[in-house]
Amino acid sequence: MRVGFIGLGNMGAAAARNVARAGHELYVYDVRAAAMDAMADVGGVPCAHPADMVDRVDVVMSMVFGPAQIDEVVRGEHGLLSGDCAGRTWIDLTTSTPALMRELGTAFEAAGGQVVDAPVTGSIDSCIRGDMILFVGGTDDAVAGVQAVLDAVGVTRRVGGHGNGYVAKLVNNQLWFVHAAAIGEAMVAAKVAGLDPDVWWAAMEGGAAESFVMRHDVPSIFAGHYDPSFRLALCVKDLGLIDQLLDEVGTRAELTRAAHARFTEALERYGPDAGEMTVCKVIEDDAGVALRVQGDWVAPWEVTHPSAG
Repeated sequence: MRVGFIGLGNMGAAAARNVARAGHELYVYDVRAAAMDAMADVGGVPCAHPADMVDRVDVVMSMVFGPAQIDEVVRGEHGLLSGDCAGRTWIDLTTSTPALMRELGTAFEAAGGQVVDAPVTGSIDSCIRGDMILFVGGTDDAVAGVQAVLDAVGVTRRVGGHGNGYVAKLVNNQLWFVHAAAIGEAMVAAKVAGLDPDVWWAAMEGGAAESFVMRHDVPSIFAGHYDPSFRLALCVKDLGLIDQLLDEVGTRAELTRAAHARFTEALERYGPDAGEMTVCKVIEDDAGVALRVQGDWVAPWEVTHPSAG
């Protein structure tokens, strides 16, 4: 297939490379020309804007910062709707609000195209390997028509009709952020009470409290870089979208609101580009302890699948 990819950040660039490696003809667009130039080694053909791209491909994939950016991609001056959408499928991997995305999807379908939502969960290393999870919403026909493209970037988890993928992504991140914030409290409490971080980590393995966040992200605390592959700016943006969803459904969410406040505090202290697990550094610094552990804590994104090159 001829596949266009819009948004070449850390995750987007890795996903686009996997599309090319799967044998699809790749077209790329990003507001940064350098990001498009960096895709030349996998045959990425730069496009002038989203409308230019949709005129040249069978499938458009998008993975941008958030709602404002994806709205511009679709309805902006040179957005997808300014091009020929008839017969094309738009796969969106952005973390956004279900209401907005259903609105944009309806507009794309009215222009003759099909829409599949596939926001992702995982990490930069799972994105590089091509095994991140895709929360896929859409009609059976639309999904079947692009299954080969979805398979190139991750593992499909069907969640129903168009828009449901965004719901799944937001509640997934809701649990992730609550757990990430709580890890800092537990680690610091253990340290102050006499349990060293490496001993605590080993003791938690396989127990009721263990999770992907603990296994994957705690080593970034030990190493002291707090995983800069996912920035606090993205965490706080996503938590704002989660708040919107919670307001819409009207359910209780005191723990989620507390996590949002903690991540916001971390961003204010350490800046928007600090790593996601810097949310734990707030507790470290206030307690006057350090959670560093000596060892060869190789960053996960530096350990890639052989096919990633």
